[in-house]
Amino acid sequence: MPSAEEEAQFRARPQHSPLASQRAREQREQEANREREQRQAGGRFANLFPLGYKDGFSQWWTSLKPAVAEHTVLSFVPHLQKPPTHAVTGSAPASCKTSKTNLTAQGQDAADADATAEALEAAASPSPSQTTTDALSGDPYGPRRWNSTLVPLSGKNRSLNEFSVERLADDAAAPKHTLVLLHGYGAGLAFFYRNFEALSRLPNWKLYALDLPGMGRSSRPPFRIAARERDAKIDETESWFVDALEEWRVQRGIDKFVLCGHSLGGYLSVAYALKYPGRLEKLVLASPVGIPEDPYAVREEMPESGESGMAENGFDHDDGLTVTDERGAVGSGTATPPRAGRAGADNNNFLNARSKAGGGGGGGDDDPNAPAPRKPLPKWLTYLWEANFVSPFSLVRWSGPLGPRLVSGWTTRRFAHLPPAEAQALHDYSYALFRQRGSGEYALPYILAPGAFARNPLIRRIDAVGRGYIDGPAAASASASASASASASAGSLQRFERETGVPVVLMYGDHDWMDVAGGYAAADLLNERRRRALEEARSDEERGRERGGGKVVIIREAGHHVYLDGADQFNEVMLEEMRETEKGR
Repeated sequence: MPSAEEEAQFRARPQHSPLASQRAREQREQEANREREQRQAGGRFANLFPLGYKDGFSQWWTSLKPAVAEHTVLSFVPHLQKPPTHAVTGSAPASCKTSKTNLTAQGQDAADADATAEALEAAASPSPSQTTTDALSGDPYGPRRWNSTLVPLSGKNRSLNEFSVERLADDAAAPKHTLVLLHGYGAGLAFFYRNFEALSRLPNWKLYALDLPGMGRSSRPPFRIAARERDAKIDETESWFVDALEEWRVQRGIDKFVLCGHSLGGYLSVAYALKYPGRLEKLVLASPVGIPEDPYAVREEMPESGESGMAENGFDHDDGLTVTDERGAVGSGTATPPRAGRAGADNNNFLNARSKAGGGGGGGDDDPNAPAPRKPLPKWLTYLWEANFVSPFSLVRWSGPLGPRLVSGWTTRRFAHLPPAEAQALHDYSYALFRQRGSGEYALPYILAPGAFARNPLIRRIDAVGRGYIDGPAAASASASASASASASAGSLQRFERETGVPVVLMYGDHDWMDVAGGYAAADLLNERRRRALEEARSDEERGRERGGGKVVIIREAGHHVYLDGADQFNEVMLEEMRETEKGR
């Protein structure tokens, strides 16, 4: 935890756009480094995109499959020399035949990618792949079972890529707990490779990591929005993701779980907690996007409705998808929930490359002391953002043989602190994902305005986390007797029980480009809501059930990717929060 003086400095840190240019001091340092590297590398372009033309062309021509790249990254998980990796990426058609090949038995050497790719071609279904580690294989916390599978969801071309690990031979009578990890924009579950082993050490816990819909190795249906009104577009976009998470939870038979989301995954985790109350034991937000409010962003025009990008026809979010659990229908694909009330440079942001946007931004329109809205971004950038037919990954796909070089401009800086073999594996994994068909990436302009501030900031609604009404048996009975269709919205169901708070932990790196001050403001709101709940409680028993509140944790020597940059401290904090969850806190 930061000292009182350090916390005051973080709270006083001015809000700035994630697309803003680096500070003057950092710019001078970067210019000096750039000039030095240019003299060594022979040019500006070579400095920005270090991968050579020959190597870039070779990687583009080889077209390493996402499953192979994921498998290679996971091979760096301690005690997991043979990681399980199912062989079908979500966008590929699945076969009804059982796969007889997975990557566990083949292609363990990163240099053996060709043999592993051939194994992939032979595998024709998303059947689970499984590995067990124990003391004999060098796992002091074993035996542990590691699984990789593609989980099909209802509707056309909808499935989630899942990786899980659990300890075996634990006390069968002890309460079970579940931790779910969600990655950020355009990333994939293998980015958590430095967390899987440590976070699966506790007995009676099962860890899941999921690829978000339309990202990673999950299916990539066309992203379409049917709503016409501004707020409805935002709600429908959030539902496109969180409805899939809820359907997955129902399929897995999970009652409650701890949800940890990074960046965009953190934003969507809050949206999930608000739309589906009663599902979470704890909410962990790792450098979440979308908390602070910017007057320019909340007034900015939205992209037009319809299909985004240049995707092919496929699943439409308005197909009447129903999410049903053991208590009845709880939502649909089109349901819109009611609204509830830097110490150093950080090279983590893929969108941050060379923007000239101004800083600033501030509070609501009614605050006379709020800073003036920041200067709008260039019109051409705003146009591309709002037109929503191009994304950072579109450029990678369109650039052909130059794609690996473009990606190297980000991965070289982002993973510079890692051992070379791990950095190379993450570069290959990133490029393999970025070049897949566009899908969930096109949701970004509906959630964030140009400049990467939220269109509906979480600071306006985060204090409602853990304060919703829970659907009960009466609601399920009424829904079942009325209709089995998806037309029954969550708002029409009878509710009879209310949440008594959900603990929220916000993590930031000590040189994070996300707004740490916004995290402290969110924690203050959550703690104020807890204080009011305790004051309004009518009995000691009611006060004892109160679990709400928020706190901020700063991860040392970390930027935006706190789970990767400061993996050891991140894992320690998470394990402590998991132990607190076991105690009901």
